[in-house]
Amino acid sequence: MGEPEAGAGLADAVLLAPLTEDTFLHNLHVRYKRDIIYTWVGNTLVSVNPCRPLPLYSAELVRAYLARPPHLLPPHLYAVTGAAYRWVRDRNENQCIVITGESGAGKTEAARVCLQGALVAAGGGAALAAAGTLLEAFGNAATARNHNASRFGKLLEIEFDFRGEPVGGHLTH
Repeated sequence: MGEPEAGAGLADAVLLAPLTEDTFLHNLHVRYKRDIIYTWVGNTLVSVNPCRPLPLYSAELVRAYLARPPHLLPPHLYAVTGAAYRWVRDRNENQCIVITGESGAGKTEAARVCLQGALVAAGGGAALAAAGTLLEAFGNAATARNHNASRFGKLLEIEFDFRGEPVGGHLTH
């Protein structure tokens, strides 16, 4: 997967030559300036918090990412969510999505987007919608940089049945 458009930086930083810290950060900067906040580094997705709403999320887009392997469309959280969901549904094997970053990096928002993707993938489900509310309710507080900052690490587990539908979950922090 190359450039989505000329001058937008590489969608997969592994293709940078040479791949150094400077070329990697420059590539992220070029993409960020064009509101392209997601970049692959091989099988890892890097997200840069735009600190403002962007029109990057919809049920239609989730379905597009569910229909294709991760690297056939531009980098996106839905690609990660779709791949994990398909693995659980088709192979009945547990999957884990790790979301990490410094304060204000957008971890809670990324988790919400992943939940939205799983909700659409599973064909709806009040359990996943409620999980997003719970995720934001536990351990959040206002900081100078963020009015809804996560204060503790969280583990959200979602259980699916043999049809790929959500049947329960656990939130631990």
